[in-house]
Amino acid sequence: MSKMSEMMSQMQEKAKEIEAQAKNIEFTAKTGGGMLEVTANGAGEIIDITIDDSLMDDKESLQILMISVMNDINKMVEDNKKSQAMGAMGGLNPFGGN
Repeated sequence: MSKMSEMMSQMQEKAKEIEAQAKNIEFTAKTGGGMLEVTANGAGEIIDITIDDSLMDDKESLQILMISVMNDINKMVEDNKKSQAMGAMGGLNPFGGN
């Protein structure tokens, strides 16, 4: 059982490291030919939004583009989290040995 506890502890430490590193990664999604751009960090926090002035007079288009770009940025962040988690799990063998 101590081996399992040790492994769980290692996984928790690795998860904390990944979470800390995620804030240093940035993802940018663009839509509408670059008229709307959203940047998020690897933790999923939106850190910048750029909206072309021409969209300010077209609320409906802005809303549609905002939904699209937010879905894109969320997918980028989630894909990165999954990739990081798989990488972390690859270093740990639940069946012992190395």
